[in-house]
Amino acid sequence: MGELEDAVMTRVWKWNRPVTVREVLEDLQQERSIAYTTVMTVLDNLHQKGWVRREAEGRAYRYEAVSTRAAYAAALMNDAWSQSDNPAAALVAFFGMMSEEQRQALSDAVRIVQGPDPGETTAARTDTTAEGAAEPSADTSAHTSAETPVETGGESSDETAASPDGQDENPASAQGDTGR
Repeated sequence: MGELEDAVMTRVWKWNRPVTVREVLEDLQQERSIAYTTVMTVLDNLHQKGWVRREAEGRAYRYEAVSTRAAYAAALMNDAWSQSDNPAAALVAFFGMMSEEQRQALSDAVRIVQGPDPGETTAARTDTTAEGAAEPSADTSAHTSAETPVETGGESSDETAASPDGQDENPASAQGDTGR
């Protein structure tokens, strides 16, 4: 995904609802000078690539993400790992780059995927979930290509609720328009 495609998808994922070209344009214009037709072309390209679906609304379209940002990140990691001639060494190097917080998140994720240890108590499982670990899901996106999005059936996830800058509201919702 290119830089502008990522900027557009970041907004689609963050807002977690069908969006118009105009909404994305107005938000992008807070950061850069960009034309309506450029945003329209980028959203059309993302549709052609399968990253967004669209539904006609009058003379325009509303675009909605097909997959979550987490599924996209997982597919990128899987693609990079699968291209290594020594997957174990690649994982060791990757783990070595992780912060302590990232290693803890990885440990929590492994526990979720593997299930509880036979001797683990219910209280211990509750503590792990309370620390913010996601619940297990049937999403197998880590086994897909980053070039092919994973259909999530419109699931809402915490990963899509906040942007990297920590803001979890779309500009329209601050004006009372939730888009729903």
